Amino acid sequence: MTNYNKNINNIFYIFITAHLILWTLVPSVTNNNLPLDTIEALAWGSNLDWGFNKHPPMSAFFPEVFYQIFGSQDWAYYLLSQIFVIISFFYVFKFSKEIFNNDLLVLISVLLIEAIYFYNFTSPEFNVNVCQLPFWSLTVYFSWKIYNSKEVKFFDCFLVGLFAAAGFLSKYLFIYLLASIDLLFIYLIFIKKDRKFDFKHLITLEVFLIILVPHFIWLNNNEFITITYGLARAGLEQSSLIDHIKFPLIFLIKQIGLLIPFLILVWLLLKKIKFKFDLKDKKLLFLLAINILPIILMFLTSVVTGSKIRTMWMTPFYLFFGTLFVYLLQAQINIKKLKAFVVGFIFLFFLSPILYVYVSLSKDNKRTDYPGKEIALKTQYSWDQQFNTKINVVYGNEWNAGNLSYHLKSRPIWEGFVEREKLDQLKDYMCLDNVCVGSK
Repeated sequence: MTNYNKNINNIFYIFITAHLILWTLVPSVTNNNLPLDTIEALAWGSNLDWGFNKHPPMSAFFPEVFYQIFGSQDWAYYLLSQIFVIISFFYVFKFSKEIFNNDLLVLISVLLIEAIYFYNFTSPEFNVNVCQLPFWSLTVYFSWKIYNSKEVKFFDCFLVGLFAAAGFLSKYLFIYLLASIDLLFIYLIFIKKDRKFDFKHLITLEVFLIILVPHFIWLNNNEFITITYGLARAGLEQSSLIDHIKFPLIFLIKQIGLLIPFLILVWLLLKKIKFKFDLKDKKLLFLLAINILPIILMFLTSVVTGSKIRTMWMTPFYLFFGTLFVYLLQAQINIKKLKAFVVGFIFLFFLSPILYVYVSLSKDNKRTDYPGKEIALKTQYSWDQQFNTKINVVYGNEWNAGNLSYHLKSRPIWEGFVEREKLDQLKDYMCLDNVCVGSK
């Protein structure tokens, strides 16, 4: 490896380390309480199962692992989020090395996506969207290995099935990536007949389904509650004819809006803007399949069903946009404008945490201002005045009860909403507002 390549690699590692430290430190210092989705994941994690009322289990599993290691240290869960972000950055970097012969273009491909607010401003909140990120990048990377190899390898197929299942168990919308990759392979094998079907491809499906079997059993036993929740969140129950036009248009406008900082960084690099599409280009075909096709499928979902696509759902969809745009525009990239790009990147890199600090400190009615620790201390004090037992169960919504589960030293298990029948089975219990704590 040349010194030039080593320098590029060093810059990349400095970048992801700086990102990790900055976005762990900023919310740790400015927030008084963990965000809603993280508390919700911790509530579920206190009572791990193969699914929960809103989502499949993976987003609860990782916070619970961290809880067992770090306990109720808020910084640990901001760190967890950034670990997931930089793992995805790392595999975008590795994938881009497969696409470009120029390591500078590889680095630019990753630096560009730092300008997309999913990977900075919203990243401290560990949730189902952040949980998908490493599995999205890993699935793409090893799918590329299969796509680009003359001989299909068993291990690559196994890993795609494994990471695809983990992604699906993070959030069902992961299926949009899987459908896009599958459509590409179906097109190449059965329509274009550019390659032969290999039975090793079925390994991916087998591994994927085997891993999902426990979740499917849980779904059946719980009346498919996560699916009905997702449909309700999309607004399908109230969908009207105008929604089939309104929501897709809103979706497109929002996607363009969130890409503006990214597009400004791209523009800073270019001599001129000139796209060149050659659908016979093997690399371009794959890049379009993993970047554009999932968004098209999401857009068509909104058109056909009249559903509202929430912006945060698109969190993993843009991971490889830097690679796509650099590949399309590499002939127009002006190295002499690299200084302007670096200045623009540094400006955006620090602007986002500055805005985060401003929002966090200037507003005092956010979820992250909730006095979770104080409420837990008062609850424990009231309990100790009445009972000699330990609080080991908590009932209520994921936010109020979840905060108690997280902040109380006894780490009570969250068991859903308050029901008289549940309380009657407890040895001791105490209710405050809509939350009840008890001892079994």
